[in-house]
Amino acid sequence: MEMESIQDQVQDIFRDILDQESLTLTSATTASDVDGWDSLTHIQLIVAIEKRFKVKFSSKEILSWKNIGELLNSLHTKGAPR
Repeated sequence: MEMESIQDQVQDIFRDILDQESLTLTSATTASDVDGWDSLTHIQLIVAIEKRFKVKFSSKEILSWKNIGELLNSLHTKGAPR
């Protein structure tokens, strides 16, 4: 799957869960850049991303991400379907 497609789908998930239709993610976006992205929301986002892309992330993977770009790279590496 192309990175642009993955990013678009992840952005849609973030917009839906955070209820921010105008939210735009970049590879450098972090939780501190986005209003409402707290620890509880983080779990909701991960679960929604895993469901959408039919993948599972280990705790180690999740904790290693420093920004959206690293999350997207993990999805791409896993060969995210859809």
